[in-house]
Amino acid sequence: MSENKNDKAVKLPFFGIPRLHPYIKQYYPKIIFMIILGILSSLVDSIYPIFNRYALDNFVGKQTLNGLTVFIILYVSILILQVIDNFICCYMCGQVELSVDRDLRNAAFNHLQELSLAYFNQNNVGYIHARVMSDTGKIGVMVSWRMMDIIWNGAYLICVMGMMIALNARLSLYIMILVPIAAVLVMYFQGKLIVLNRKIREINSTITGNFNEGITGAKAIKTLVVEDKIQNDFETDTEKMRRTSVHATHYSALFTSIITMMSSLALSIVLYKGGTITMEGVMQIGTLSVFLSYALGMMEPVQNVIVTLSELIAVQVNVERLTRLIQTRSDVYDTPEVIEKYGDTFNPRKENWEPLHGDIEFKDVSFHYPDGEEYVLEHFNLKVPQGTNVAIVGETGAGKSTLVNLVCRFFKPTSGQVLIDGRDAAERSQLWLHSNIGYVLQTPHLFSGTVRDNLKYGKPDATEEEIWKALELVSADSIVKRMDKGLDSDVGEDGDMLSVGEKQLLSFARAILADPSILVLDEATASIDTVTEKAIQDAILTVIKGRTSFVIAHRLSTIVDADIILVVQDGKIIERGTHKELMDLKGYYFELFTKQFEEFSTEGAFEGVFS
Repeated sequence: MSENKNDKAVKLPFFGIPRLHPYIKQYYPKIIFMIILGILSSLVDSIYPIFNRYALDNFVGKQTLNGLTVFIILYVSILILQVIDNFICCYMCGQVELSVDRDLRNAAFNHLQELSLAYFNQNNVGYIHARVMSDTGKIGVMVSWRMMDIIWNGAYLICVMGMMIALNARLSLYIMILVPIAAVLVMYFQGKLIVLNRKIREINSTITGNFNEGITGAKAIKTLVVEDKIQNDFETDTEKMRRTSVHATHYSALFTSIITMMSSLALSIVLYKGGTITMEGVMQIGTLSVFLSYALGMMEPVQNVIVTLSELIAVQVNVERLTRLIQTRSDVYDTPEVIEKYGDTFNPRKENWEPLHGDIEFKDVSFHYPDGEEYVLEHFNLKVPQGTNVAIVGETGAGKSTLVNLVCRFFKPTSGQVLIDGRDAAERSQLWLHSNIGYVLQTPHLFSGTVRDNLKYGKPDATEEEIWKALELVSADSIVKRMDKGLDSDVGEDGDMLSVGEKQLLSFARAILADPSILVLDEATASIDTVTEKAIQDAILTVIKGRTSFVIAHRLSTIVDADIILVVQDGKIIERGTHKELMDLKGYYFELFTKQFEEFSTEGAFEGVFS
């Protein structure tokens, strides 16, 4: 399911358009209209020299102004029509670009909301961000401006060649023989420039990463006294980018000079051969001027066609990566039957949602993570009646979150069933289940906005009284009261205007405000001081009454009253029971508990737990 991190160029027919068909088909009429306008514009551009020919041969050569008025009216009319043509074409190109960009971003972002946690575990944020924000923009440009560049330049070359042959086939042959030579040179230099520009982008990514690290890790850099090393690394990368950029500039300058030389060579041929033919009386001076105009203007379209084709080929990688993301199927999904009854993530049918009571059963569940082969659970069975407080303990990295992830359907069992209120969790929608779960993470996340905005994510229609009640329940009301604007105070990006403990308390209040049937606390008090933790523990005892709760705990003093304690080691559940039963067993839990007791006994954290 994961995406390939080492993306390579792929050959897709028609520059990946078939893959994009579902997302751009509504814009086909506009694209076709743009193509027609582009062809008409290139045709008009190619016939302007014919007007010059007529003026030279008739008005200058014959020294008469007969027909000048009609000529001017026709010339100006065509000029006005071309201006209108170009305006409409550019306007529609911009519309198609921005619309396709928007639609693809929306499709990608919406699809990301439906993917399971496994996808995000296997693909880093930067990679996904580039697919949604960068690739979509490049594709939008491809199906609009780049497509029009190909159409206009290609049509212009065809029109020019056709008119030159019609005017004088012999002279046109001398000029057109330079076109394939110019095309080969353009392809060679473009290939070199593509390689160098890729290196520049890679180096720039490294520089950006080092710069971000230098800013975000400023405190660590100063405490480790490694300013010199960080500076040297940064200067090494910037010097490498300078050298590569200079190399690319050399190729670009040589490339431009050769194209200019080709244009001058074509002009020389026209002047020499065309001048001879004109002096012999075979061709008029007006026709010679037409060939001079075409000779000067032909090489740039040749260059543009090759360069644009290279860009279109390069964009195929972006098309492949983006469409692969959008077409990635989540390993946790609702069946068509479930969606028909309960709705999907964005169109829920809440009228069909049953109340969730909180009876949970693991029925012969085996599980291994999608990117692993070793089983974390094997034939695991556990009944958790409504209102049961389940504690999960173990050392850091032992795999304590696995059970919770299965209950929340963040992952699906490899085999067996997780039953919610006696029915397989897969028989009802994920949104229905998630709407009945309150989850407090060890690392809290707050959205940009105010305190009130963040709390209302738990319950959008919450009243002021309900908000303050939730805050008081977790001892977070004093935090909000200290803030300048109270509930309307800004928390900053990811809550960076608050301490980690304050963020944790607000996220806890947000979960409580939702009044969930199932409450999950993932080491929710790990970032809170001992005094506040005691207040929260008292609040938890009140909150969990009547609710099924899962408490992943590092501090074992916080879960001694749990109805059942599951002990995890190396991803496996090795012990289960109440606190007293596990202490009497004198196994792994007993060792963990006594070890923590020795570490924290001076703080009074375990007072009374042995009684």
